[in-house]
Amino acid sequence: MKSEELVETLKVRLPSEHFEWRFDRKTDKVRLEHKLLKNGMDISLPEILAKYETKKETAIEEIVYTINETFSAMEKEQSEGFGENLTIYPVIRSTSFPEKTSIGHKFLTKSHTAETRIYYALDLGTTYRLIDESMLESIGQSETEIMESALFRVRSLPTSMKQDAVSDNIFYFVNNKDGYDASRILNSAFLKEMEGKIQGHMTVSVPHQDVLIIGDIRNDTGYDVLAQMTMHFFTTGAVPVTSLSFIYEDGELEPIFIMGKNRLARREGKKK
Repeated sequence: MKSEELVETLKVRLPSEHFEWRFDRKTDKVRLEHKLLKNGMDISLPEILAKYETKKETAIEEIVYTINETFSAMEKEQSEGFGENLTIYPVIRSTSFPEKTSIGHKFLTKSHTAETRIYYALDLGTTYRLIDESMLESIGQSETEIMESALFRVRSLPTSMKQDAVSDNIFYFVNNKDGYDASRILNSAFLKEMEGKIQGHMTVSVPHQDVLIIGDIRNDTGYDVLAQMTMHFFTTGAVPVTSLSFIYEDGELEPIFIMGKNRLARREGKKK
């Protein structure tokens, strides 16, 4: 499928007299504007096409669902406002993710690692909206209050995991499908608890927003497996974050850039 075909497919799946489609061939993006809301979204086509290669119809269904839910949330916000008892969570994004909305409002963000940045999301049930500066007055909280409450709330998210073993290396997968799986990387108590269970070297990976992978790497093969695994998740996730993994030690995250056996040799003396 080519970009032009994808745009036409989306138009058929999202019939509405209120939608205005603008396809930019140079950037390979389509701008979908809602005429009544006077708001819209930019859709990167290559990311969807890459997922279509492996997921086929499911990839189309995912983006159609996301678009419908996003505009439904915008309509509700416009008619009802944000209301009270707001639920806000932190979300992890790549540092290449836009720092402003399409109309120039700056998102509320905080530095995390060289590969990742923290954004803040207003939970809307089936979807969420990233918080930008234009929303602060309506929300009725300061930036500091939002950041602190979001960090506190992420600690309440369940951390149930699935476990897999490959060549004596153990991998734990947090995948609750609530939109905030990668956000668990900000739960310092959880990471500290996991560190106590790790026998080898502890790695943490957030290849996309809907998974957190913790590795107990006990030999060189483990790094090779981890690299292949994170790249697979990165290329198939709805919202990719980073294909790089991190070594976790004493509460710090250090990106892994070099071959596993060299990294293992460097850190062998540090791990008991």
